[in-house]
Amino acid sequence: MDTKRIIADIDTEISKLQQARALLSNVAIKKGPGRPKSNQSQVAKPKKRTMSAEGRAKIAAAMKARWATAKATKTVTKKAATKV
Repeated sequence: MDTKRIIADIDTEISKLQQARALLSNVAIKKGPGRPKSNQSQVAKPKKRTMSAEGRAKIAAAMKARWATAKATKTVTKKAATKV
């Protein structure tokens, strides 16, 4: 037999043994390029947050107050501009 042929046979046997070992030990062998498969299960998505009615009311009141102050400052600036 040719020495290159013997080395090729040994390499294929080593590859088969590594695959058998991986199957027995539940460890994945990197086969080549690409993304490895995860051993973990899918990560659970976080639960969607919901806002209470009280929280919505507080935010609405704060926004109304903000709009009121913005409107008041806008009319004051308009009046000051028309006086000049």
